[in-house]
Amino acid sequence: MFYDRVKIYVKGGDGGNGVVAFRREKFVPRGGPAGGRGGKGGDVYLVVNPMLNTLYHLKFKVHNKAGRGQHGGGSNKTGARGEDVLVPVPPGTLVYDAETGDLLADLTRPGQKMLIAPGGRGGRGNVAFRTATNQAPHIAEKGEVGEERWLRLELKLIADAGIVGIPNAGKSTLLTAASAARPKIAAYPFTTLVPMLGVVVVGHRDFVLADIPGLVEGAHDGTGLGHEFLRHVERCRVLIHLLNGLSPDPWGDLEAINQELALFNPALAEKPQIVVFNKIDMAEARQRWPEIRVQLERQNMPNIAISALTRENVPELMGKVLQLLDEQPAPTPALEQPEIIRPALDKKAFTVARDGDGVWIVSGREIERAAAMTNWQYYEAAMRFQRILEALGISQALEKAGIAEGDSVRIGATELIWGMENAFGD
Repeated sequence: MFYDRVKIYVKGGDGGNGVVAFRREKFVPRGGPAGGRGGKGGDVYLVVNPMLNTLYHLKFKVHNKAGRGQHGGGSNKTGARGEDVLVPVPPGTLVYDAETGDLLADLTRPGQKMLIAPGGRGGRGNVAFRTATNQAPHIAEKGEVGEERWLRLELKLIADAGIVGIPNAGKSTLLTAASAARPKIAAYPFTTLVPMLGVVVVGHRDFVLADIPGLVEGAHDGTGLGHEFLRHVERCRVLIHLLNGLSPDPWGDLEAINQELALFNPALAEKPQIVVFNKIDMAEARQRWPEIRVQLERQNMPNIAISALTRENVPELMGKVLQLLDEQPAPTPALEQPEIIRPALDKKAFTVARDGDGVWIVSGREIERAAAMTNWQYYEAAMRFQRILEALGISQALEKAGIAEGDSVRIGATELIWGMENAFGD
């Protein structure tokens, strides 16, 4: 099955914890702190692998988590860094935030690499907290939690030229005749249920040709899996519009498909086309071709008649396609990470609210991060957190809101009790 959409979970590794340790050398009576910091958590990257052409492999690898950083050690030893995770994706992968729907990246170049879930930094050991007035601090941080998110990946095949047309027009036969691709072919509608790619060689040149499954009226609304296929046309620079020479109304088929393209995306209607009248190996089709050709030339549409089955005029068609490709401007490179214009977040901003159970909820990026990294088993760490509350103005905000001794306060995943003298206690 052709997988061109998938939802995956990515999580950067948590940072390792810092430690409290002291020098113990025999002749160093006041050796001081020696606790090292934890290692950084591993990162999760998306990497473009040109050997892939679907997202099928991610069906079995939904959860992608980087390694955790190792904890720090004595003698000021830093923990080892967590192992990175590389998630391979095919060229043409669009990356969306599954929750917000924001486009995060358009990955098109082989080897292109994007950091999608950074690992958390390692917590500091007690060496980092030594000051002139506190030469032996009993305090260390926990590692920072790595970033996590759900992603929606969508694939838009990258091809130089795409074959479009109604079902059973002979698109797969043409792809077979023009390239080494071997799609499934049969004489009934909707044989092709997935897009196919082939490489066409013309002289010493080559280009990528895509067989887009047959479109039907209403495709822009999703009829006949229309949305599943139409988006693969968007990356094609040139369209080969294949007409079935045995159709009751080839001209009507041409107008219907062009209308569907325009309704799905107006830019598709502006793409250069070569109209190809197929199946002239059949006497009926060959007799109708002069009439269709006159109509096409009146509309200034480049055209040619072929037989994909016998390969009559197929080399000439591919030469015309290559010439038309050369006339087009070079494709603009996709943004590795589109610029998202929005106000910068204030890391120190916070909100104070009270839920229905009477628990005070403090939300804010900086304070939640500090709470998660505080090692509550150390008294000095709890006192340091209290100073952070006061420095950010959170203590004052809680008092103004009417907090009372003994009330519960939840900050991220941490729940504490408002204690005596505005300090948190057990």
